[in-house]
Amino acid sequence: MTLTWKCLASATALSVAATVPALAETTIRLSTYVNEADIRYDGFVHFAKLVEEKTGGSVEVQIFPSATLHGWSEGVDAVQGGVSDMSWIPADDRLPCYRVTSLYPVAVDLEKQIEMDAAYADLVRDEAANVNLVPVFNSNYSYDQEWWFEEAIADLGDLQGKQVRSIGPLVSLMIETWGGAPVFVAPKEVFQSAERGVVDGINMGVATYSSWKLWDVMPYMVNANLFYGNIQYMMNKEKFDSMTADEQAAVMAAAMETEEWLKPRYEDWVDQRVGNAVMKGGGAAVSISQDRRMELIASVQGKWNETVDEACGPELAGEIRDLFAQHAP
Repeated sequence: MTLTWKCLASATALSVAATVPALAETTIRLSTYVNEADIRYDGFVHFAKLVEEKTGGSVEVQIFPSATLHGWSEGVDAVQGGVSDMSWIPADDRLPCYRVTSLYPVAVDLEKQIEMDAAYADLVRDEAANVNLVPVFNSNYSYDQEWWFEEAIADLGDLQGKQVRSIGPLVSLMIETWGGAPVFVAPKEVFQSAERGVVDGINMGVATYSSWKLWDVMPYMVNANLFYGNIQYMMNKEKFDSMTADEQAAVMAAAMETEEWLKPRYEDWVDQRVGNAVMKGGGAAVSISQDRRMELIASVQGKWNETVDEACGPELAGEIRDLFAQHAP
């Protein structure tokens, strides 16, 4: 039997269709301030692959690193306005409880960090929904939010007027309480600020600090371990709700699996960067004693608890503190 050209063309088209993946029905533009040298970028790539696999290609995640879509403080506006579909969310007045609890002065055990972060996300979920946001991805700030100076300092609790880079209201309170002056500087601008003497010290996560090669300008690190930190990545709620229930479940499952995949790699990567800076780059890393750690936390915790009670309401504030108590070291 001889195939006509119409039959042959039809058969060829079917063959091609079977080998070409389906075009995504939903594209999620994920904005992050981390650059491609950061292990967390690998985490977002892993997340994107999982989303593609779990949705059969109907949802695609596009990653925009290095704050290419918007600046540090613009996460809520960017997600609400459609500049990005999912982004890190900084301390924003429209999220009053999240603003004062995403960084918290408290000692926590990170053995069950994934579970702790998930419980925290659930506690701020209603507040996020009120401004059209859905918490999706939890960060690792609890592990690596630390302090740097150009030279050794005698006591983190005695800053002697130093101008120190702050990322939000809690860190500003800490700096002021310890005799310093807080200065807000976006991550991409910290190198120039430190190099030009705009700041005398830096508060930042070790991963971001290392990715932006800041050990070269301020090589003296104080490992204090003073925070619970969870700068969440949230998604536009209307965009999230536009997906099917299966797609929503797939995105959330991919986020949780990525957190579990990333946690040991992230911690190892951070440890290696500190080790390399100390052993090969002329850096120094000094840890404070456990007693001094608890003193520094106590010096701000009482006042911060009052701020949290006012922002969250006593009931929600109590639930958040109970969560931290359940994960105390």
